[in-house]
Amino acid sequence: MATDKLGDMRLFTTAATLGSLSAAGRKLGLSPAAASARLMKLEASLQTRLFVRTTRQLRLTDEGRMYLEHCLVALQAIDDGEAALQAGCAAIRGKIRLSASTDFGLHTLTPWLDAFTARYPDVRLSMTLTDSISHLVQDDVDLAIRFSEPDDGALVARRLAPMCRVLCASPEYLAKHGEPQTPEALAAHQFIVLVTSSGPLNEFHFRKHEATWQFTVPMAQAWETNDGTLARRWALDGRGIVRKTLWDAADDVRAGRLKILLTDYIAKEPGVYAVRHRTRYMVPRVRALLDFLIERFAQETARWPNVDRCQV
Repeated sequence: MATDKLGDMRLFTTAATLGSLSAAGRKLGLSPAAASARLMKLEASLQTRLFVRTTRQLRLTDEGRMYLEHCLVALQAIDDGEAALQAGCAAIRGKIRLSASTDFGLHTLTPWLDAFTARYPDVRLSMTLTDSISHLVQDDVDLAIRFSEPDDGALVARRLAPMCRVLCASPEYLAKHGEPQTPEALAAHQFIVLVTSSGPLNEFHFRKHEATWQFTVPMAQAWETNDGTLARRWALDGRGIVRKTLWDAADDVRAGRLKILLTDYIAKEPGVYAVRHRTRYMVPRVRALLDFLIERFAQETARWPNVDRCQV
């Protein structure tokens, strides 16, 4: 396969991922005119239209969606082959593409990664922080940190630590509104709700012994945002009760900025996972990062009393 054809395929897959031909061109070092010309050449060679293009939108055709699936597999196979050849020297260098939730990525993961890159100065990072689930292949992610176990058979998950979600509020909020003692008492309180591409995360589940409860936050009365960091700030400002993973809340709880509520009703979950694509070769730099994260999560977990109950 000619090198320029591979370049055209990379341009096509990047444009499909970013939803913009000009953005794909910038990422690959091409001018808008050059990117447009290369895409037209690719469509001409395939004798099919891959995109519906307007001044505002770039949308895949049915043929484009089918071709994209095959291009992603082919390009990944080439990248994996090159990575496998380079792995013989076991050098920890190059770029690692990571994905994590916003609040955890900014406040916990970033300081850890500073320590990792100090240990391996030839590593470069590409970080995607999002509170929505990313597509590891289409988003070109080597490793994603997720607070749930994926159910996609194309993914491999390595459990890193225990996990649960907790309701938290600031001392100022609790002084003004009181502290709920049962799930039923939540109906009298105010809430901050994280909204993802799949919808609002406004259903809370509780468990005590064999009994279970569910509470749904009425969105009309809620503060809502798609950014976990803003949700944290609102909670610290006393706007309401927020649901956070224990990993997001731990530092604020230890410092007394937030208090965990309904500790007897916390429902444990499977854990925190490092997720990668099953078919992607794990190059030395990604393996080194995974080992580093396993070590760091273990150190942080050891700081928690009552880990079996998933409490700080």
